[in-house]
Amino acid sequence: MSLQFGSLFFLLQIITFLLFFSSLAKPILQFPCSSSSSSSSSSHFSSYPFCNTSLSIPTRAQSLISLLTLQEKIQQLSDNASSIPRLGIPAYEWWSESLHGIATNGPGVKFNGTMKSATSFPQVILTTASFNRTLWSNIGSAIAIEARAMYNYGQAGLTFWAPVINIFRDPRWGRGQETPGEDPMVASAYAIEFVKSFQGANSKSVDDDGSGLGEKRVLRGDDSDDGLMLSACCKHLIAYDLEKWENFSRYSFNAVVTEQDMEDTYQPPFRSCIEEGKASCLMCSYNQVNGVPACLREDLFQKARNEWGFKGYITSDCDAVATIYSYQNYTKTPEDAAADVLKAGMDSNCGTFMLRHTESAILKGKLQEEEIDRALFNLFTVQLRLGLFDGNPRSGKLGKLGPQDVCTSEHRALALEAAKQGIVLLKNDKRFLPLNKNAVSSLAIIGPLANNVSQMGGGYTGVPCSPKSLFEGLQDYVKKTSYASGCSDVPCNSDAGFNEAICTAEEADFVIVVAGLDLTQETEDLDRVSLLLPGQQMALVSSVAAASKRPVVLVLTGGGPIDVSFAKADPRISSILWIGYPGEAGAEALAEIIFGDFNPGGRLPMTWYPQSFTKVPMNDMNMRADFSRGYPGRTYRFYTGNRVYGFGEGLSYTNYSYKILSAPSKLSVTRSFKASSSKNIVQQGGARLDYIHIHEVASCFSLKFSVQISVTNVGDMDGSHPVMLFTRVPKVFRGTPKKQLIGFDRVHTISNGSKEISILVDPCKHLSIANEHGNRILPLGNHVLMLGNLEHLLQLKVSEDIKN
Repeated sequence: MSLQFGSLFFLLQIITFLLFFSSLAKPILQFPCSSSSSSSSSSHFSSYPFCNTSLSIPTRAQSLISLLTLQEKIQQLSDNASSIPRLGIPAYEWWSESLHGIATNGPGVKFNGTMKSATSFPQVILTTASFNRTLWSNIGSAIAIEARAMYNYGQAGLTFWAPVINIFRDPRWGRGQETPGEDPMVASAYAIEFVKSFQGANSKSVDDDGSGLGEKRVLRGDDSDDGLMLSACCKHLIAYDLEKWENFSRYSFNAVVTEQDMEDTYQPPFRSCIEEGKASCLMCSYNQVNGVPACLREDLFQKARNEWGFKGYITSDCDAVATIYSYQNYTKTPEDAAADVLKAGMDSNCGTFMLRHTESAILKGKLQEEEIDRALFNLFTVQLRLGLFDGNPRSGKLGKLGPQDVCTSEHRALALEAAKQGIVLLKNDKRFLPLNKNAVSSLAIIGPLANNVSQMGGGYTGVPCSPKSLFEGLQDYVKKTSYASGCSDVPCNSDAGFNEAICTAEEADFVIVVAGLDLTQETEDLDRVSLLLPGQQMALVSSVAAASKRPVVLVLTGGGPIDVSFAKADPRISSILWIGYPGEAGAEALAEIIFGDFNPGGRLPMTWYPQSFTKVPMNDMNMRADFSRGYPGRTYRFYTGNRVYGFGEGLSYTNYSYKILSAPSKLSVTRSFKASSSKNIVQQGGARLDYIHIHEVASCFSLKFSVQISVTNVGDMDGSHPVMLFTRVPKVFRGTPKKQLIGFDRVHTISNGSKEISILVDPCKHLSIANEHGNRILPLGNHVLMLGNLEHLLQLKVSEDIKN
C-alpha cells in the first residue's frame, strides 16, 4: 500500500508540475489600450482618445492618425505594420490565410505554439460542389472560431485574406481549385455565406440539410452592427485567373475584358461579397485590366465604396505595387507607383515597396500626406471594429476561445460532412456502387495518391488535425486491403511500377484506382498545359482495369477539370468519383460513399472540357463564343463545344423527380415615368425583340416571385442533392447566355419520400442580362424556367408607364 501511495503522490506531483508549466505556455500578449498590461505606462496609454470605447469609431481612428508622425504613418502601410512604442501600440501582421481552414501561407499564422494543428476542410471547389449554403456558412463559422482561438494565443492575426472569388474561367488555371467555380451566381452565394459567418454576422444555431449537424455560432462580442469577430478579404479584384501560360505571367498580364463580361461575369461575386457579405477587405490583383494595373483601378475602388457600400481596407496582393513599376513598367519611377496606388484608393501594400518609396514620393511632390491619412483611416477603422484597441480581448467573450476550440469533434465532423456532400459521382454503370462491405473479401487501392496524406488539402492548407490516407480510410471497412502506387508520383513519367500494380489488382476481389492531380500540376504560379491525366496515368488506369477480375472504380483527385473520356467510355471502368482535394476527412468520406453509408449528391461547379480546348488561348478573356474566329466561348453559360462532363452534373445512388407546383406564367413589368418614352427594340436576324433597362423598372421588389417545387426520392436510399433552377432568356442580342442558374437548394429526402421547397426569383437580378455596353436589361417575351427535364414558360411584358 505504501508503495502504491508513494507512486500516486509522485504522479500527482508530475501532474501539478505539468499544469503549472502549461499555464506558463500561454503567451503573454501585448494589446493596445490594455489597462491590465504590466507596463507602468499602461494607464497613460489607455487615456488616449483612440482607446475610449465610448467614442465613435471614426472619431477614434482620426484621433490615432493625428498623433502619428509622417514616418510612423508610412510604417503602417505594409502588411507587417510597425509598432508605435510611444503610444503603446505593438506591431501587427495583417497577412493571415484561412481559405478552407487556417493555413500556413501567411506570416501571421504559426503552428509552433500551443495549437499545433487546425481543422482542414475540403478545398473550396469541392465544398462548392455541395451547393449547400448552410454548409458553407457553418464552415466559415468553424474556421473563425479556430482563428480567433489561435489569435488569443498569439498564433494568428485577426485579418485573413480569404475567400478567393474569381471565376474559374479556364480549366487550366492552377488556382481554380481555390474558387467556388465558374458560375458568378454560385460564386456570389459562396462569398456571402463564408464572409458573413467568418466575420461573425451569423449568430443563430442552424442545421444542415438532414445530417443533423448543427453548430452554435460564436457572437462577435459587441452590440455594434459594425463590430467584427474577424476580417475577411475578397480577392483578387479583378479578372485574375492566369498564373503562367506560354509568355504570359500574372505579374504582367493585361486582361482585356469587355464591359458586357465585366458586368455579368467578373464583377458580380465582388459586388455580392461587399453588398450582402459586408466584407471588410478587398485585395487588388497583379494583372492589368484593359491596360491599367488592377491596384490602380480607381473606378473600381470608387464603385465599391460609393455604389456597393464598401467599408473596409484595400490591400495589394503581395508585391503587386512593385510589379507596377518593375514588371509592367507602367510608371517611370518607384515613387510614382507608390503615389499612384494611394491616390487611386488602395490602403495597404503586402510587401515593403511602400515603406521604401512613400516618403520620397512626398518629398518629390508626387503625394500629399492627406492621402496617407485617408488610407490609415480605413486601416485603423477595421482594427477598431475588430476591437484591437479595446484593451485585452481575453476579458471579453471571444477571449475565452483557446485550444479546446480547435480541432474539436464538431469541426472534424463538419469537415467530414463537407467532403461527403461535395464528392461527385460521375459514372456508375449497372449501379456498381455502392459495394457491400460484407461481400468484399479483399480490396486493392492503386495510384500515386492512394497512400498520401500530404496532398489531401490542396493549395493554402495548414496542419490538419488527424488526416488519413485513402488507403487507411478503406482499411477501416475492409481489413484485407492492399496498396500499390503504380506511379512513383503524380507526374508519372515511368511505368516501372505498373507490374506491381497489375499483380496487386489481379489478386484483389475489388479494385479502386486513384488518379488525377496534385500541387505539382496545379497551384499558385503554375497553370496546366494539358487537360489529360498527367504522364502515364491513363495507361496505368487502363492496365489495371484490364487486369482486374471486375470493373474498377476510378477516383479522381485535383481541382481542375480532367479529360477522362477514355474512362467514361470504358466498360471496364464501372464508376468514376471526383473527390477534388477533400481535406483531412476525405478518406473517411470516400469510404462511406463507396460502401453506401452515404449517398453521394455533389454536382460539378465547373465544366469539364475535352483536351481540344487547350487550343483556345488562355489569355483570351472573352466569355462569349465568336464563330467568326473559331472561338467556342467559356463556361456552361456560353460554351458551344463538346464537353466531357457539364456544369451541374452528378449522380446519386437513388433517383429524384421534380414537380413545379406553382410559378407565374405571366409577369407584367411597369416602367417608371422617368424612363425614356421610346420603346427599346433590337433588330437581330429580322426578329423584333423588346427589352427594358433595369433602371427603367418602377419596382424590382414587386416583381419577385417564388417557384414552389416538389422533390420526390423515387429510389430505395435516403439522400440529399442540389435542386438547381435555370432560366433561358429570349435572345435579344448577340451573346445572350445559353442558360443561367437562378436558384439552388440542397434538399434531403427519405426513400420514396417527398419534400416541398421554394426558390425565390428576383427578375431584375435573375432574369436580366448585360448588353454589349455593360448595362443590365430585362428581356421581354418568353423566358423558360428549367428544372431537371421540366420547362415552365414565363412571359414578361411591359405595362403602361406610371409616375414613380
